[in-house]
Amino acid sequence: MARSARHVLVIEDDAETAEQLADALQTNGYRVDLAVDGEDGLRRGLVGDYVVMTVDRMLPNLDVY
Repeated sequence: MARSARHVLVIEDDAETAEQLADALQTNGYRVDLAVDGEDGLRRGLVGDYVVMTVDRMLPNLDVY
């Protein structure tokens, strides 16, 4: 898989915050995938080719602090 220099994973359980982050990133030319909890984020992060991942600090289904 070819690396996309503009592919970002947003892992955020708050829908409003996730939407705001995704909108801002997409407006600036990034492709954005959203994950709604820790398990989904981990699964996507392991198989995706992301240049950056933004991760909420406390997530359902995989909270590590």
